[in-house]
Amino acid sequence: MSTISIVTGGSRGLGRNTALSIARRGGDVILTYRSKAAEADAVLAGIRALGRRAAALQLDTADISDFLNFAGRVRSTLEGWGRDRFDHLVNNAGHGEMAAFAETSEAQFDMLFNVHVKGVFFLTQALLPLLADGGRIVNFSSGLTRVSYPGFSAYSAAKGAVEILTLYLAKELGARGITANTVAPGAIETDFLGGAVRDTPAYNEAFATMTALGRVGVPDDIGPAVASLLGPDNRWVTAQRIEVSGGQNI
Repeated sequence: MSTISIVTGGSRGLGRNTALSIARRGGDVILTYRSKAAEADAVLAGIRALGRRAAALQLDTADISDFLNFAGRVRSTLEGWGRDRFDHLVNNAGHGEMAAFAETSEAQFDMLFNVHVKGVFFLTQALLPLLADGGRIVNFSSGLTRVSYPGFSAYSAAKGAVEILTLYLAKELGARGITANTVAPGAIETDFLGGAVRDTPAYNEAFATMTALGRVGVPDDIGPAVASLLGPDNRWVTAQRIEVSGGQNI
């Protein structure tokens, strides 16, 4: 029986790559998207072309009030696939805000924490009754919790909170055989911060010189690593922060 993974923010960037990487390893995928249904449909087509089942559900991970409704839609999707549980939850959805500490607004701070902390906390809680025993939770963090760059104080604080939350998930859900880990990418060529690393040569080169492997990351460096972590070979890995950064700032 194939596994079923939920990937939030699976319509683009690292979420898209993760969803496709899971499908390449033989898993079925329920992905979420916030507003761009066409991008989600394109990912569904890619997953189905690999012979796997796929569904896309709209979700704003900052809107906690919708999470129980979302869990109901997940339940309906699972029933349509002849299942009552899913196996993996990948909390990937998020966004970046770059602002100096002295200039960070309360609105910016609240949005970052609503999506990256409160959203992860309560979405995982809402989906917990549908997560199979022996399942997996992977939360996305950032290399910015290990090293600091001006402008990311609120974003990095939110990701630091996610890393601590992951430890508690691993502890409290371990009796059900559920593992919880954090994956922390470094600088990646995506549309994060408007595609700054991808589209600004000087920025790209600066991060490449900080990285042991001599370049910045691409989505194909991250998605397969997450998909591998979800597999049975990693059943004994839990409560870990796994940085996938090519050796950035070591």
